[in-house]
Amino acid sequence: MSKILIRGANVLGGEPQDVLIDGETIAAVGTGLSADGARVIEAAGQVLLPGLVDLHTHLREPGREDSETVLTGTKAAAVGGYTAVHAMANTFPVADTAGVVEQVWRLGRESGYCDVQPVGAVTVGLEGRQLAELGAMHDSAAGVRVFSDDGKCVDDAVIMRRALEYVKAFDGVVAQHAQEPRLTEGAQMNEGVVSAELGLGGWPAVAEESIIARDVLLAAHVGSRVHICHLSTAGSVELVRWAKSKGWDVTAEVTPHHLLLTDELVRSYNPVYKVNPPLRTEADVLALREALADGTIDCVATDHAPHPHEDKDCEWGAAAMGMVGLETALSVVQHTMVDSGLLDWAGVADRMSFRPAHIGRLEGHGRPIAAGEPANLTLVDSAYRGVVDPAGFASRSRNTPYEGRELPGRVTHTFLRGRTTVVDGILA
Repeated sequence: MSKILIRGANVLGGEPQDVLIDGETIAAVGTGLSADGARVIEAAGQVLLPGLVDLHTHLREPGREDSETVLTGTKAAAVGGYTAVHAMANTFPVADTAGVVEQVWRLGRESGYCDVQPVGAVTVGLEGRQLAELGAMHDSAAGVRVFSDDGKCVDDAVIMRRALEYVKAFDGVVAQHAQEPRLTEGAQMNEGVVSAELGLGGWPAVAEESIIARDVLLAAHVGSRVHICHLSTAGSVELVRWAKSKGWDVTAEVTPHHLLLTDELVRSYNPVYKVNPPLRTEADVLALREALADGTIDCVATDHAPHPHEDKDCEWGAAAMGMVGLETALSVVQHTMVDSGLLDWAGVADRMSFRPAHIGRLEGHGRPIAAGEPANLTLVDSAYRGVVDPAGFASRSRNTPYEGRELPGRVTHTFLRGRTTVVDGILA
């Protein structure tokens, strides 16, 4: 593999430096590095970040290849600046056995665009009644460390306690989709003024917050790790903040869309805004941004949820829940957090690479940009402004809430162990 010299990039948004890649590794970081034998990428004015890591991606394969495949999903990830994603377990068949998680892991290795770390189901078939093969999935070639029934809540407290106890043996983590099912029966959107005016079934904040309260207490009781998926309310923020103040091993993520969009958009009845958990209020959005800035929320996770055209282009009540997000996540974070002054680029690296890699115990990712480290890198033109056009997405699906919206920033290059997967914003 040839040498690559990234010249004059602002590493983590700091002073311009050169970064020399030799094979799969960063060989040197400094100023005035020699370009002998290297392909040179002129990066003046651009920001160099460690490769992004997503804790929450739906790749749909096996079973829903009409929505996404591991190949198309990892292409979308690379375009978005990601070098590793965690593939959620709600596939068909469910990733609740060593055989299924190994299949997903091998498909990721074959794709070559980013690393795929499967997430194992907590319960058999995501049915919430019997623990899945947690140990076997961990001991498989995939080495699963994160377990989640995402799409469904592990609402049985006894099952949740057993899962938390089980994963302690190998430093695993249970990632909870916090949704009390009895409180959300027939829910279509956030419960509040807008749902009342539209006559749509309301999804109360307490349905999320009650599960979070229970699970942080369970995690503390058994001395295990719990991670809260797609946290979406101001009350949830306060619960996580309280749990962390106790020293409990609790982490949380927020999606880009919950940092930007509100339930007011549902007035259009456009199913592209139908998502789980639902878009919340402006007050919730502001609380989420502040919590991400102060570290109460550990990381940004896309919850990339692709759907075919027919599952979204229909009446609101029949539409599937979810949005694609891999290709726009960094732009939304720049818009909501960096351009607003809430985070600098070093903070973005922390929330979108270092911390998610640490939570997932993912080796080789979320590493410093330094000599001897794996060359998993993302180069960003932060001065770019462009209108989102889903027709150009690498994802198989187009259900983005940002179509026609101008967003800042563009990933110009992505490097996976020194191999360029994206060049000038285009897949290599």
